[in-house]
Amino acid sequence: MQPKRLSPSEAKQKIYRYCAYQERSHKEVRDKLYEYGLYKSDVEDILSTLITDGFLNEERFAKAFAGGKFRMQHWGRLKIVNELEGKGLTKNCIKIGMKEIEDDAYIQTLREILQKKSRQLEEKNPFIKRDKVARYAIQKGFEPELVWTHVKELVKD
Repeated sequence: MQPKRLSPSEAKQKIYRYCAYQERSHKEVRDKLYEYGLYKSDVEDILSTLITDGFLNEERFAKAFAGGKFRMQHWGRLKIVNELEGKGLTKNCIKIGMKEIEDDAYIQTLREILQKKSRQLEEKNPFIKRDKVARYAIQKGFEPELVWTHVKELVKD
C-alpha cells in the first residue's frame, strides 16, 4: 500500500507544524517533504519559504542540538560534531553550534561521567577498570587524549 500523496498546500501546513514543534535541519525537513510525495520543485519552494519565514535556521538548529545533547545526554564534542555532519550541516554552522558547550562545563561533565562509571564498576584490577572507564567516555564522544588525562587522575590504584 503506497502512502497518500499530499498536495503542496497540505504538505506546507503539515511541515509548518513539524518545524514549529522543534528545531529541524534542512535535511530532515527535505526528507519529510519527500515522504509526503512532493516533487523536487515543490520541496525547494517550500524549503525556501520556511527559511524566509524563520521556521528553518541551521545555526539555530546547531546550537539547540549541540547544547541539548551535551546537557541532556552528556555527549562529547566528537559525537555531536559527527551527528551534525550526518544531518548535513556546514562546518561553519557546526562551529557556531559547538560554541554552546563551555570548556569548564565540558570538563566537569567528563569528570562526573568518569567518576560515576568508576563507582559502577566492581573491577578490582585497576588497569582493566581504567580501560573500561576510558572506553565508556570515548564511546560517549569525548576526545581520547582528554579522557585518558582525567582517567589517570581519577583511578590511581
